[in-house]
Amino acid sequence: MASFSFTNKDKKPVQKQGLKRIVIDAGHGGSDPGAKGKYSTEAAICLSIALKLEKMMADEMPDIEVVMTRRTDVYDHVTRKAEIANQAKGDLFLCIHVNSADPIRNSEFIGYRTETYYKGKGKKKKKYTRKVKDYRHWYTPNPAKGTETFIYPVDKTGGRMNALSKNEDLYLDSATIKEMQEFQKNDPAKMMLMSMKAQTYFQRSADLALTIEDEFKKVGRISREAKQRKEGIFVLYAVAMPAVLVETGFISNQEEEDYLNSEDGQREICEVLIKSLKRYKYSLEKQQGNVSAGMISRK
Repeated sequence: MASFSFTNKDKKPVQKQGLKRIVIDAGHGGSDPGAKGKYSTEAAICLSIALKLEKMMADEMPDIEVVMTRRTDVYDHVTRKAEIANQAKGDLFLCIHVNSADPIRNSEFIGYRTETYYKGKGKKKKKYTRKVKDYRHWYTPNPAKGTETFIYPVDKTGGRMNALSKNEDLYLDSATIKEMQEFQKNDPAKMMLMSMKAQTYFQRSADLALTIEDEFKKVGRISREAKQRKEGIFVLYAVAMPAVLVETGFISNQEEEDYLNSEDGQREICEVLIKSLKRYKYSLEKQQGNVSAGMISRK
């Protein structure tokens, strides 16, 4: 739902910018290092990428204000991160993370061994032996690699509506706020408006997630696609704005860990995100432009 403001001079509708403030969240930090590789941590990589993205956005998208949830190696609970984003009245929440996959357990049959066991109780207890297969086990690094972009799942819409209800002034235009003030807290009309807004944010989040993975494919990265994530995504539905979580690569894969820590790798990730944000911004402005044209044509 597009929002409009009016100039005092001519009282004609002026389209508000669709994307003017982005909240960038570097995952983990401080006492929570996140996933660990052979020589680096998720928290350190996320912060480095986030800071580079902020700097590159100042050059590539100077009309966008960037709000950072952290700039140093500190830990904030996800509820605090959501609070920072909501207080900043962001138009988008972009969460940067690094993935990890458990080592693969390998087994090899090496022969038989003798196993002792007992049957019976007390004086009737007897000792027996039997031969059982014996195996050698070892672990190897998981070869999983690539990117994934997550949004909150449909079944979390209730949580998103709760976030919207607590931050009404963050997402409603002045005209709608006036109307909403006439509704009681649980008024059906108010709930319907919040439901519509939650659905809009869900769709925008999904569109951006798909765009990000499309841009990763263009630079040759393996894409594990855009997905709905059921666990560990509280911060995505606790913010009153569209939100995505980008898994930039697997720290558990040596090749990927090197890429994630390299200047070229981090720069490429930031370039992908900026291209995606530009496409997302253009899409919002195009949609809102169509709404504005429709309103004028009906006058």
